[in-house]
Amino acid sequence: MKRRGLFKKIGATAGAAAAGFAAPAIGQGLMEWRMVTSWPKGLPGLGAGVERLAARIGEMSGGRLTVKVYAAGELVPAFECFGAVASGTAQLGHDASYYHLGKSEGTAFYTAFPFGFTAPEIEAWVKYGEGQKLWDELYAPFGIRAFLAGNTGTQMLGWFKKEVRSVDDLQGLKFRAPGNQGKILQKLGVTPVALPGGEIFPALQSGAIDAAEWIGPYNDLALGFYQVCRYYYSHGYHEPGAALQLMINEAAWRSLPADLQAIVKAAAEAANGDIWAEYNARSGPALRTLVEKHGVIVKGLPEDVLMACGEKSNEVLNEVYEAGDATVKKIVVDFLKFRAEVIPWTRIADQAYVNARRLPFKFGLKS
Repeated sequence: MKRRGLFKKIGATAGAAAAGFAAPAIGQGLMEWRMVTSWPKGLPGLGAGVERLAARIGEMSGGRLTVKVYAAGELVPAFECFGAVASGTAQLGHDASYYHLGKSEGTAFYTAFPFGFTAPEIEAWVKYGEGQKLWDELYAPFGIRAFLAGNTGTQMLGWFKKEVRSVDDLQGLKFRAPGNQGKILQKLGVTPVALPGGEIFPALQSGAIDAAEWIGPYNDLALGFYQVCRYYYSHGYHEPGAALQLMINEAAWRSLPADLQAIVKAAAEAANGDIWAEYNARSGPALRTLVEKHGVIVKGLPEDVLMACGEKSNEVLNEVYEAGDATVKKIVVDFLKFRAEVIPWTRIADQAYVNARRLPFKFGLKS
């Protein structure tokens, strides 16, 4: 298996790992915090980006606050970062908020909701709309606050062993799909399976799942999915601008002086742009490698399949609203309001330009 050795096996349980860690070091005005993450150790993009985030906090604080990063499974399992931060097992956590739909359906809107915000749009909503205020309200009962701290941009729909020609081809597929995407596909006959990134490849290889989405070419190449699946599909309607979060234990946050709070917040903001830039820089070359070296077939979903996904996305949105508490309802309403406000500008600016760039005139240096 070509990818063997890329990542170390994740095996420690949360309880056993937590028992071996002392309280954060505090002395001479110095502190060391723990940051748990959902990412496999050494993963390009997410894994490297969170290490840079931690280093940035240490550098900006002059060493007064340093952060030790724990990959998925080293201190807690991949999907248990929220609980670890809430309980104080770790002061910080880095993951995707929609991993925690069990806590609240409102968490989905701070990673990505199908047919929702692009990367610039979600940042605009959180910073200059009501997004951050509602996020603070959502997390307050859990003793957590969070900031945007990364984005992967528009994702691919995922990897398939067989071609998708119609909705009928989705029937019975076991598909790694987290969050509301799983609910949408389930309405179309798919069996959704939630798996952390480090477990997707062996599940595809063993046949435990038939298809999977993760992020996009940069990570998907590194994880070796092309060794099992031939077809690579867009459109990434389910995660048009997948945001990442830095979670902070509220009591730990309040213990910081104002300047260190400002440093942590600024480091998260820097990570938001930094991680997105890395994915933009590396995804194109990775896609070329997948196609030219590994023979991957890149396709877009047929329009009728995409329409079916859109219709089911709307059903799920309404179900989330109807079942939600007062805070979730406010998030849904504000999400839709802001979406309606930004779409006209995105369409006349970004979308129109990208379409214009496809015109067949020559662009480049004269030979």
